[in-house]
Parts: sequence; structure tokens; C-alpha cells
Amino acid sequence: MGVENVAEDIRSMKIRGAGRIARQAAEALMNLVDGYEGDSLDDLKNELEKGREILLSSRPTAVSLWNGVQAVLKGYRKASNLDDLKDLVKENGERFMERSNRATEVIGEMGARRVNDGDRILTHCNSSVALSVIKTAFREGKDIEVFVTESRPWRQGLITVRELAEEGVPVTLIVDSAVRWIMKDIDLVLVGADTITSNGAVINKIGTSQIALVAHEARVPFVVCAETYKFSPMTLTGKPVEIEERGSEEVAGPGELPNTVKVLNPVFDATPPEYIDYIVTEIGLIPPSASYEVIVRMLGQEFLFEYEDW
Repeated sequence: MGVENVAEDIRSMKIRGAGRIARQAAEALMNLVDGYEGDSLDDLKNELEKGREILLSSRPTAVSLWNGVQAVLKGYRKASNLDDLKDLVKENGERFMERSNRATEVIGEMGARRVNDGDRILTHCNSSVALSVIKTAFREGKDIEVFVTESRPWRQGLITVRELAEEGVPVTLIVDSAVRWIMKDIDLVLVGADTITSNGAVINKIGTSQIALVAHEARVPFVVCAETYKFSPMTLTGKPVEIEERGSEEVAGPGELPNTVKVLNPVFDATPPEYIDYIVTEIGLIPPSASYEVIVRMLGQEFLFEYEDW
């Protein structure tokens, strides 16, 4: 798929999930250079610049998209000829795709070690890495039961329950407002993340912070599962995470509300680090307080400042 098609599918929610968004964007940039038939180095660089802007504008909150695009384009400005530029983008893209897919597997293996036989698990929205933990624990023979929130207004929870049901995992769908009611019977909360800031706050599907607060009240472990490319280097320099807001039609259809009624539809919220027990990453289980170190060590200063004008 081309850059514009992928960007539109991300914007319209046909492509969902932070990891998948990043991988699809990486593949779109690889396809761009693969399909370029011109002979101008500067022209291809300009096409990559345009592609970058189009993709990044499609989902401003998901830092995985920013990090994925930057990983694919890393060093492209220094390319001195057309073939080198094409090879660089392809190699960067393949490396990122492999790293992303492998991270999901590793997080599943690590996280499953903290799931106990007999656990009743609550998850929110549709996170491939959180599901990797659940599926791995189930495949290891652990007797678990999962409760999934609807995750309105897009109801991504329905995708999650279908995936778990296909795997054979005992699963129950609950309405979002039933979280506090069910928490007394929950042993572990597992969620994903769209962005993790330098102070350890987690930006994820709207409603996540409320679940974390309820889990904290009930003394139920609240665990975030996230690849390291979901840590935001921009937050080191003080740039706030933009919380995306979407249209009212996702909440109420035409004619359902009086014209004088406004609809607020934020997609994400921020969970404070003090409500997070730990974060499962492909490099291990870390406390939220270690987020700064992850950003600096894993992404590096060069990664942060090479495209400081982004």
C-alpha cells in the first residue's frame, strides 16, 4: 500500500494498534522507495519528506508511529546516491519490522512468567502485546480467565474477545462502567500503551487511567505491556503528548442528539506512574521511573536530535 492509503487507513481506524500502525507506516515508506522510477536523488528525498509528514499527521498521539518512521528514515539525508538511499531505507525498515515482531514475542514470554495459575485478568481495548502475554500464559497450561472491556466508542474490546475465544481462552466481555464492580474479583490488570513519557506516565486508550485508579484502590497489580519504541524521546525536551480528539459521529449518530449538545471524544488519557506496578518491555520488566533511562539508552541522543525539527 502507498503512503496516502496507509495514512488514510490509520486515520479512519482501519489500521489500529500502536505496533501495527508503526509497521504499516514502515512498510509504506519501503514501498515508496521500491516503486520510485525516477533518477533524481533529491526528488526521492523530497518524496520521503512528504511521506513522513503525511504518515505522522494521521495519528498524532501514537509515538510508535513517530519512532517507526524515524527508524526507517534514519540517516537518509546523508545518502549520496539513489541506490544507497533505497538500500538504506529498505534495510532500516526490515530491521524495524523484525525488531517490532520479535518484541511482541519476547514481551509475551516475559509477561507470562508473572501470570499465576488461576488468575483472573482484566484487559482494556486491543493490545497485541498484552494479548501476547495472555496467550503465552494460556499456551503454557495456566488456568486463567480474562475479562475485557468494550472500550467504547470503537469497541475494540470485541476484537480482543474474538482473538481470545479463537485461542480457547475463557473470556467475558464487560461494559466499561463495570470495571469497579468487577475489580474485586480480578488478580491482575494487563494493558498496552500508545506512548510512554520520560517520567513514566502511560498514554493509552481512554479509560485506562480510571482502570488504573480502581486497581490501585483494590490493590490489584496494574501492568503495562509495551515495546521500547513506544517510549517518547520528545518528552525529554518538554514536548507534551498531543491527546487526539475524534468526531462526535463516533459517539452519537445523526439526529440522536439536539443540535445544541456538544460531544467530547478524546481517544487517549494519561495514567500517572504511581498507579503502574511495572512495565513489561522486550528488554525486561522495568519500573515506570526507569523510562528516562530506557529512552536515552535504547533510542540514544542521535535518535532524539537527528530530526529535532520534527
